[in-house]
Amino acid sequence: MNVDSSSEYLLEARNIVKVFGELRANDDVTLSLKPGEIHALLGENGAGKSTLVKIIYGSLQATSGQLFWKGQPVTVANPAAARELGIGMVFQHFSLFDALTVTENIALALPADVDIGALAGRIEKVSNDYGLPLRPDALVADLSVGERQRIEIVRCLLQEPRLLIMDEPTAVLTPQEADQLFVTLERLASEGCGVLYISHRLEEVKRICHDATILRHGKLVARVDPQQETAASLANLMVGAEVAAVKADRGGVPGSPLLELVDLSLPTNDPFGVALKNINLTIRAGEIVAVAGVAGNGQSEFFDAVSGEQPSANNETVKMSGEACGRENITRRRRRHAAFVPEERIGHGAVPDFPLSENVVLTHHAVGEGVVRKGLINRAAARDVNSAVTELFDVRKGTPDPEARSLSGGNLQKFVVGREMTREPKILVVNQPTWGVDAGAAALIRQALIDLARSGSAVLVISQDLDEIFEISDRIAVISRGEMSEAYPAEELSLEQIGLLMAGAHEKAPEKAAAS
Repeated sequence: MNVDSSSEYLLEARNIVKVFGELRANDDVTLSLKPGEIHALLGENGAGKSTLVKIIYGSLQATSGQLFWKGQPVTVANPAAARELGIGMVFQHFSLFDALTVTENIALALPADVDIGALAGRIEKVSNDYGLPLRPDALVADLSVGERQRIEIVRCLLQEPRLLIMDEPTAVLTPQEADQLFVTLERLASEGCGVLYISHRLEEVKRICHDATILRHGKLVARVDPQQETAASLANLMVGAEVAAVKADRGGVPGSPLLELVDLSLPTNDPFGVALKNINLTIRAGEIVAVAGVAGNGQSEFFDAVSGEQPSANNETVKMSGEACGRENITRRRRRHAAFVPEERIGHGAVPDFPLSENVVLTHHAVGEGVVRKGLINRAAARDVNSAVTELFDVRKGTPDPEARSLSGGNLQKFVVGREMTREPKILVVNQPTWGVDAGAAALIRQALIDLARSGSAVLVISQDLDEIFEISDRIAVISRGEMSEAYPAEELSLEQIGLLMAGAHEKAPEKAAAS
């Protein structure tokens, strides 16, 4: 697909440099993309991918270099200017207002005189046509992460872009949703729309992308045809070394129950929420139990109930190390040597405007590591925890203690997970542990979860990534419409059987589910 005439390119970014203080986030990067091409932009977390696409979209201005649109030099002063050119972007972190409806959020990106009623009809039609159904009148605060991602995608599609930039679009989609998205992207490409596609899921890059530009530490290191590469070779180009394989080390005998859920129910007054219904689950010392499910089936409510963010009316519904604690809040449960990692790292897992050391205090303040003494913050101890997390989990940052918002998504995820794991908790509950992280970081986090379990802790993982679930878990349960299936040994389940359980076949054993 190489041609000599630059005018045949939809977009060119030539010799882009972006400097933040002493950090060269982009260092002489060149990228070109044709109409109808799905082009992957690959690299580790912090490699400069998000910086480059923000420059293309007008959210940032390059220190030097030039953008060309359809062969002509352009200055993209802001996102509105990008949209005028025909560039749309789906960000990794959502730019949505929780208090507004789906329609109102989408209207913010459209001309001020848009007809809200007509827009709601368009949203419903486009979202259904593309297999990403949305209720136009739903409040964003009531939606799952997967449903919020749909808003971002549909908002771009409504603008009929000529170039669509997608930053980790499948990170919170189920395999079925991802498959539908791929159909949509292939259709857009067939109509002449270019797609610039950032993803850490290399098998999907191989499946749908025609070309790939690979960055490492801000520099361009390769441009390849991903369909002629293996996932391993792409990962090696991204990292600059071979990515270590995750070793599950299964076969040990689990110890005593550390986390028990007994007929756990949680009603909801939210018309868009999901009530939990009689959930029973036991996790023993030394094992990882994973909970799979389609987004919006009660995962958030389940995490809130287990963590104590939403205590139960019945104290006996949650037991930690044999002691009932269903009515206890999250701080009291942390004092029982439990740790919790929510799915939304910005806003829930970390305060974006706080430095990392202060984000340490948010979860370590009541668990006896010396971060708080006699009601006062021990900032030196908090900085020590930050340094330990940085070293153990390879958190890459420009300064020793930056604000959380300054980290790339994957590096912030490593920090949030590492912050809890450095406590060496007896119980760890983690929701979407590797959402939006690269292959190397995902392997690091998954191995850390396995190692924690093998050291004698109980680990509960809530994940939509079925590859991840099969890679790390000892047993797998499925949540559907607020109900939990039995937890089956991972080796006894297939993707098809999990799909049936996602559809609500909770009462069936795996063999019967497969037969049906």
